[in-house]
Amino acid sequence: MTESEVVVVRPRRALVMCSVLAVILLATFVVVAVLLRGSDTGVIFQPSDQAAMIGIGVLLAAGTMLFATARVKADADGIEVRNVLMTKKFAWSEVLSVSFPDGASWARLELPEDEYYSVMAVQAVDRERAVAAVRALRRLHKAAWEG
Repeated sequence: MTESEVVVVRPRRALVMCSVLAVILLATFVVVAVLLRGSDTGVIFQPSDQAAMIGIGVLLAAGTMLFATARVKADADGIEVRNVLMTKKFAWSEVLSVSFPDGASWARLELPEDEYYSVMAVQAVDRERAVAAVRALRRLHKAAWEG
């Protein structure tokens, strides 16, 4: 490991699953919006109603894609974890260990006083990539504690 090693991890399967779901949501709302005008339900739908349906589809698709934005970036100084909405940076001196408990969906940083912080970028569904990511993070953590 070099002194300037930087580990960046993003979830792969979550990106694929979120992208597919976002496309399905958007397509569903567009189809419903188009079919609203032609339905004979006794209610008169205006173009503004159609636009609102498409807007809701866009918002739901964008919200779904937030789950694919998880990222972890670590170097010799510390680790920066971006989960769905929040980004938090930890110095390695604050982190007791990097763990991946049995049955957990993602890795976590063990912190003092029985606290932990989830690392959603390292997900169990990514299998070998998750193992490699945890090993790389542990290597950086160990180097920081020894150095």
